[in-house]
Amino acid sequence: MRIPRLHILQPLPLEQTIVLEAAASHYVGKVLRMQEKQEVVLFNHLGEQVSAHITSVSKKAVSVFLSAPLAGPPTSPLHTHLGQVMCRGERMDYVIQKATELGVNEITPLFSSRCEVKLDHQRQTKRIAHWQQIAISACEQSGRIDVPCIHEPEALESWTQNTRTEAKLVLHPHQTKPLASQATPSSCALLIGPEGGLTQQEVEQAQTQGYTGLSLGPRILRAETAPLAALTLLQYTWGDL
Repeated sequence: MRIPRLHILQPLPLEQTIVLEAAASHYVGKVLRMQEKQEVVLFNHLGEQVSAHITSVSKKAVSVFLSAPLAGPPTSPLHTHLGQVMCRGERMDYVIQKATELGVNEITPLFSSRCEVKLDHQRQTKRIAHWQQIAISACEQSGRIDVPCIHEPEALESWTQNTRTEAKLVLHPHQTKPLASQATPSSCALLIGPEGGLTQQEVEQAQTQGYTGLSLGPRILRAETAPLAALTLLQYTWGDL
């Protein structure tokens, strides 16, 4: 059986017993139905990862003994910031999950002229929390320790003006420059449009902010497929794939 990995918001002091926070206790005790002496791996937002074993399980809490530090996988030399015009329904969840598996560091959901997603303040707050949890779950599954940051949604124009990275790319089939011909950057912003694509005006506005066109070949990819293909290409060319 694979040893479960759990992200928690607690410090991880070695050779001590701690009581897991409520959500983690529920997951370990009620969902996984784990018992005393079984092993878990815990990691947190401080970049700590430790091996542990369960010392007690009750209806309300699970206690674990933190036994030894564990090294996490090396991070990619390429810091990626995905600007994704929001997709409808579960498609955005899919983008968040798979982009996390591919090593993305930051994701900013974007509004554009063809974006069909409308969020009021209350729904926006709930969606950000939901997407952040998806990213955490993807880290638990993929072995990552560094959880990507899900930023608050903003307008496409604002994001392209304010994002600061060494390389800037917009998914666009024309006026492209091969990645292999460009100097290897340490950071890259990647702009992906909605189901209906970016308007020509939006592409031109991004280009005035230093964005270079990136083509993914002759076939038209769906809005939730394009960022994953692009991130794979970036990690293969400049990162750690």
